[in-house]
Amino acid sequence: MYAFDRLSDVQRPADVGLFLALAVLWGLSFPAIEIGLEYLPPLLFAAFRYDVAALVLLGYAAIRTDEWIPRSRRNLLGITGGGLFLVAGNGLIFMGQQTVPSGVAAILTSLIPLVTAIWAYLLLGERLSPTGVAGVGVGLVGIGFIVQPDPANLLAGDTVGHLLILGQVASVALGGVLVQRASPTIDTVPLTGWSMLLGGLVLHGASLTAREVPGAEAVSLEAVAVVVYLAVFSTAIAFFIYFTVLATYGAFQVALIQYLVPVVATLVGVFVLGESITPLTYVGFALIVAGFALVKRRAIASALDSRLGASG
Repeated sequence: MYAFDRLSDVQRPADVGLFLALAVLWGLSFPAIEIGLEYLPPLLFAAFRYDVAALVLLGYAAIRTDEWIPRSRRNLLGITGGGLFLVAGNGLIFMGQQTVPSGVAAILTSLIPLVTAIWAYLLLGERLSPTGVAGVGVGLVGIGFIVQPDPANLLAGDTVGHLLILGQVASVALGGVLVQRASPTIDTVPLTGWSMLLGGLVLHGASLTAREVPGAEAVSLEAVAVVVYLAVFSTAIAFFIYFTVLATYGAFQVALIQYLVPVVATLVGVFVLGESITPLTYVGFALIVAGFALVKRRAIASALDSRLGASG
């Protein structure tokens, strides 16, 4: 466990910079996907992202880490869980964003901490109190405000897109819990790199199965630039920052970044891409944040007590 008394250290400019940099890098990934879908089919687009990111991370691991090749069963299980669910599952968001605005997609992914709590309860036996269950329920109500399904036309484009992104949320949350359950001993950089390599291969297989055929615009400068941004900045560099922050402050503080990411994505989507976000979507986001606060109320209280103690 990481001590919550470190939370007060986030006031240091360098640490604030890391938090903001991660929020911006991840937040910009949603508009970047929106742009890239104009040039590349979704599953192939996702595969290219993780191909390049895997090469960057594994290249770095080979240079800087002595034991970067997985050999134990625990490491292989961690890579399998991460590759199949954390990485390959992200292909669903590329599919969903064909009809769902980037800001709305980012808001839906803020459900990941809540869904992770559900998977942890089911697979790890972690206790979920009645208040925590209520928090999950509040978050689910928030989904309803965002998706606003039409019972008369459940297969409408927007509804299907929303459901695909919710599938991505469930997959990513499950992947995180499976990696935790496997307890891999390999360093996080090669663990992430191998997971992305496996996930990229799965996405290539899914792309072939879906018979995706890229057009001539797939090799345009714009398409290459978006893939490079997503792979290098929003993936390789962002995950390096993520693990740095995680090692210093712990999972709770990192989870809070999930609620800055939609702000960045929404601002860029509205003012740069001209997307429109309905008022009910903002209501849904507020309910998701409230649900997270109920589930993590003890961690929030500990963090606040620690900060007050440090300042006093």
